Amino acid sequence: MRDFTGEQIAQVDNADPFAAPVWRSPVHRTPEWIIWLVQLIRLLVRVIWFLIRHPLLDAAAGVVIVTWAEAGWPGVVVLVNVTVAALVTLRLWRPDWYARLVTVPLRCRWRWLVYRRRWQAVMAISGLAPLYRGRVTLPVLGKVQAGPCADLVTVRLVSGQSPQAFADRAEQLAHGFGVRSCRIRTARPGVVVLELVRRDALAAVIPALPVPAVPDLRALPVGRREDGGLFTIRLHGTHLLIAGATGAGKGSYLWGLVRAMLPAMASGLVRVHACDPKLMELAFGRAMFEKFGKYAADPADIADLLEADVSDMQARAVRFAGRQRDHQPTTEHPFVVVLVDEVAFLTAYQADRKLKERILAALATLTTQGRAVGYCVVAALQDPRKEVLNIRNLFPDKIALRLDEPAQADLVLGDGARDRGARCDEIPADPATGAGVGYVRLETDPDPVRVRASFVTDDDIGAMTAMVTDPAGEFVPAAGEAG
Repeated sequence: MRDFTGEQIAQVDNADPFAAPVWRSPVHRTPEWIIWLVQLIRLLVRVIWFLIRHPLLDAAAGVVIVTWAEAGWPGVVVLVNVTVAALVTLRLWRPDWYARLVTVPLRCRWRWLVYRRRWQAVMAISGLAPLYRGRVTLPVLGKVQAGPCADLVTVRLVSGQSPQAFADRAEQLAHGFGVRSCRIRTARPGVVVLELVRRDALAAVIPALPVPAVPDLRALPVGRREDGGLFTIRLHGTHLLIAGATGAGKGSYLWGLVRAMLPAMASGLVRVHACDPKLMELAFGRAMFEKFGKYAADPADIADLLEADVSDMQARAVRFAGRQRDHQPTTEHPFVVVLVDEVAFLTAYQADRKLKERILAALATLTTQGRAVGYCVVAALQDPRKEVLNIRNLFPDKIALRLDEPAQADLVLGDGARDRGARCDEIPADPATGAGVGYVRLETDPDPVRVRASFVTDDDIGAMTAMVTDPAGEFVPAAGEAG
């Protein structure tokens, strides 16, 4: 008892002699000067941290102070006028520099303030601000990369949270922040990125893109991404599966790839083997395929073509064995692209069972052994079910266009793709707004990205065929084609 003072063990006054004793907690009175000292230290730390994080603002403030000290207010006015003139000159002379140094940082800061103003309310109402020991813990709003159409918002998760919690509440987040849609992208552990789309950059039809002067088989331009950037597809070293309902725009991707490879086809570095069982899509370029590759429409001819490709691929593998591991396109050993339209008709709906087995076995061999030796399979189908194409997992890269059922997005792009924003069943059926719109999932990136292919018209295909089938045998791009 000698360690306690009377104040610490004093009983709270109670008039009832039979009531249980109630003891009040000890009270420690902090001197006022200590409180002021702690608050001052906190203020200094915040000011120093602010100065460290904003060096450009520090430099600008230092220049203004020095100018005012040396020349007074007239000097400050002259400084402001010179700065404005410099910005205007930079805007006219190098608009790309002006955008990178001025416009983009200001837009990012403004969007950060917009999200910051709503952050606490949206997190709490959507159920992403859990209680811990009676206190609300908020995910931390990080960097905002504002684009012309969408914002990428970095969020540091609360301990114990998972990205799936944000994916399950993507719709609430979109409405809470007043944007069109919200998709969740994975980042490093403990961090997610919210892709908040402000306006639809893919609402209008995209005309056919210019034919590249020097095609890059690892980045063939075929359309636009939702952020407004160029959408490119890699074919060298991979295989591509395109799934979509009737009228979804699968042909736009097939012809977009052919258009992007046109100069390489004419130079002999690329050969395209077109399989067209529907006789309505690839037949427009039959003369082009027969000159710089092969063309087959009858199922029996398609089976022969695919089996011949398997034989050539295996012979090339024997020739390359022990010499090289990666294929480099040459005129002697060109890069071979096997285009298969309506592959489901050949692998599931074909009445001849032996023919179906031959085609499926050839496709399985090409997709499992062809990447390293310069063979790529690009297949398009309407029904993505496993019983229709049981080798769909052999295609590393996949594109899902408009689909009939919500579950089909996961069948094409993998489990959880729809939860991460691949709403293929919500793509409009109107060709003007939905044809060619889809979601792509690459082998190197599990997050789906919304894209739209350019529309290659019949006239464009006719012009392409005329260019490469000229009797002179020389490829001469039309005016405005090379780019």
